[in-house]
Amino acid sequence: MKHRILVLGAGYAGVYVAGNLARRLSPADTEITVVNAVPDFVERLRLHQLAAGREIEAQQLADVFAGTGVRLRLARVTAVDPERQVVAVADADGGGERGYDTLLYALGSHGDVEGVPGVAEHAFDVAGRPSALRLRERLDSLGRRGEGGSVLVVGDGLTGIETATELAESRPGLSVALVARGELGARLSAGARSHLRQACDRLGITVLEHTSVEAVEATRVLCADGTALASAATVWTAGFAVNPIAAASGLEVTENGQIVVDRTMRSVSHPNVYAAGDSAYAIGDNGRPLPMSCASAGYTGGQAIHAIVGRLTGREIATTKLVYSYNHISLGRRDGILQPVDDEGQAKPKYVGGRKAARVKAGILKMSLWANSHPTFGVPKRKRRLAAAPDAYAEKGGRVAT
Repeated sequence: MKHRILVLGAGYAGVYVAGNLARRLSPADTEITVVNAVPDFVERLRLHQLAAGREIEAQQLADVFAGTGVRLRLARVTAVDPERQVVAVADADGGGERGYDTLLYALGSHGDVEGVPGVAEHAFDVAGRPSALRLRERLDSLGRRGEGGSVLVVGDGLTGIETATELAESRPGLSVALVARGELGARLSAGARSHLRQACDRLGITVLEHTSVEAVEATRVLCADGTALASAATVWTAGFAVNPIAAASGLEVTENGQIVVDRTMRSVSHPNVYAAGDSAYAIGDNGRPLPMSCASAGYTGGQAIHAIVGRLTGREIATTKLVYSYNHISLGRRDGILQPVDDEGQAKPKYVGGRKAARVKAGILKMSLWANSHPTFGVPKRKRRLAAAPDAYAEKGGRVAT
């Protein structure tokens, strides 16, 4: 019987892991299935651009996995039972259960809309394609009615900064304000903070520092100091949350629901379960938890690949770096900031800004899309020969453990 590998989620981490497992494991011995709720690969790193009005084609997962041997199941994951080694899913046909021998949990994160009254009902976010398109439609409607309108972007993390600058550049008729709980760009170096402020001034963005939002209403935002800020569209970028399915499953998780993993991305409570991306609570080489980010998805996904392949083939498990070295921030299409950080996660004094940083960020986006659109990087001839002759593969140490 083939060893069943089930991958939950087809974001940056899920697609990367599934494709590489297909490339490195024999299809004669393994069966890889990806479960994802939607049929397309979502370029989350560009959703703020989509909301601003740019046309971003959605890559179809059926095309992404064509010819790789990876099976795609379009369904929503509703529960995980690691004791029985099954996953419950819901789809147009009613759903059911899927068994697994090895599970890769990569359901990622979404915008954190809980905790502040009115956010879920009245605010927009750019953490998912549907929500980004809803924001885009709202901004389009303001333009059709001839309303300039004020847009409040709440949250001055990387997502908030990129969203505010993209909206201000792409839609100059809007009045964009960025609401920061503390100092704008507090995690950047002094030079990068100055560059960010200049970019906001150039784009006409109003920056409201040391401002805490306590409630969101349909046409305004209420602040802790009692002030009310008018808003035709409120964009909430103040943090991310993970799916509660892992916590409900009995897997060991952190307080925020991330799966606690060892150095190989293996669940510390259930050895047949691995996690990658935002779903994983992984300790980096600096002894600190890796942040939720595309970069972390790459590192944790890479380590999970090595661990799964190593354990299924009896080979030594290679160790990948688990580091976070840079913050890449786009400030519209022609400006950006590349901020190196040290082992403690603190900004280094030097940074790169302007068009050069924008080109670097554009290159990262292009490379990321290509890698996820070609998850096996083209299955090599050697792999096709091995698939045709699994006995020879086994003789060379490629046997899948059961």
